[in-house]
Amino acid sequence: MVKKVDVLVIGGSAAGIVAATTGKAFYADKSFLVVRKEKEAVVPCGIPYIFGTLKTVEKNIIPEGHITDAGVELLCDEVTSIDKSEKRAETAGGISIAFDKLVIATGSLPKVPGWLKGTGLKNVFTIPKDKAYLAALNEHFDQSEKVVIIGGGFIGVELADELQKRGKAITLIEVMPHILNAAFDEEIGKRAEEILTEKGITLRLGCKVQALIGDEKVKAVQLSNGEEIEADTVILSTGYAPNVALAEKAGIKINELGSIRVDEYMRTEDKNIFAVGDCAEKFSFYTRIVKGLMLASTACSEARIAGMNLYKLSMLRTFSGTMSIFSTAIGGTTFASVGVTEQMAIERGFDIITGAVEGVDKHPKSLPNVSKQFVKLIVSRESGLILGGTVTGGASAGELINVLGVIISNKMTVHHVLSMQVATHPLLTSSPTSYPLIKAAEAVAKKIRDPKPVLH
Repeated sequence: MVKKVDVLVIGGSAAGIVAATTGKAFYADKSFLVVRKEKEAVVPCGIPYIFGTLKTVEKNIIPEGHITDAGVELLCDEVTSIDKSEKRAETAGGISIAFDKLVIATGSLPKVPGWLKGTGLKNVFTIPKDKAYLAALNEHFDQSEKVVIIGGGFIGVELADELQKRGKAITLIEVMPHILNAAFDEEIGKRAEEILTEKGITLRLGCKVQALIGDEKVKAVQLSNGEEIEADTVILSTGYAPNVALAEKAGIKINELGSIRVDEYMRTEDKNIFAVGDCAEKFSFYTRIVKGLMLASTACSEARIAGMNLYKLSMLRTFSGTMSIFSTAIGGTTFASVGVTEQMAIERGFDIITGAVEGVDKHPKSLPNVSKQFVKLIVSRESGLILGGTVTGGASAGELINVLGVIISNKMTVHHVLSMQVATHPLLTSSPTSYPLIKAAEAVAKKIRDPKPVLH
């Protein structure tokens, strides 16, 4: 069977959906087809909550209507090969798809450390974006009592927080000195650790795993110091690798980190082939160096850029680099960051000033359900440009970090923030007289204005 479309999108998770629906919105006269293996795709960022809050994978499904209601066709099949010169793709179901433009959004796959012994034992799992696998894992947890999670990044931490709601004995092992080390400075990581510890989760920080031990089934995790931690289930939360096998087989260039090489319009070296999401190359907003960061927010930004530029390039619609914007909730407290942390800024050679303020997210603080809100800014000493920021507190922190993202992406200075006009309301925001973002900017501005003498 032969099928012809204007735009073929391979992959139907967040990036693929956004690329197709944005493209259709901008080029309504073109036909769009999304091909994905899964009949139902899971919400990537919602995966940890399947095992606690949601209780079932069925409550974490991306509605098919997100695709079809936009006028985009969906085909559940697997693309097995791409012919760039003929502009044709073949599927496992025997369909030959002729296309004019192609968007590759094949995502990523969990990494299993090759050096780690025992990963082939039963009851050792990863966290893929696969509905059937996740449903089976969720059922397995009903019989599990002692769970060891290897990796203290976002997935590992969120999974630990969710599983403790099911009364499991959880041990979280992280090789770095603190959890969420890539996203937060030490003092913020410690706040998150305190919350997890209070919930009964055992943290083993600065510890390297040497092997998984067992006969057929895993029974313990052995650390490099020889200590063994009992486990009837082990979760490998050790990162993800770009899923580029299909692109590589087609002769599409792959960069040094294993991602599909793209330009600022998300095009490969073939101007008719785009790549977006976890499989596509990332570079830093600050230094322009290639990075391996994978975030749904970045993926969707790339997908919108690709969709808008499919048939008409615009220099106003380019990917300016990933700012590393994160947010999570641990024990009901929001932890969010954007840009460089203080430690990262110093390591990369920036001359910085920081300012931090703690306030509340509603006013007066005697109102019910008020949360403390902490804001920290990382600012260039010379220019006053805001390079990064951290917000912790209630749910409102999740949106305040997005405000900081806009500030950074538009290269605003601390002085711009000081002159911002913000809407406030007692039930919704901090007080206009002590708005933490403004007060943090004020703290930085004071240091710029009245610097302490440098002692030699």
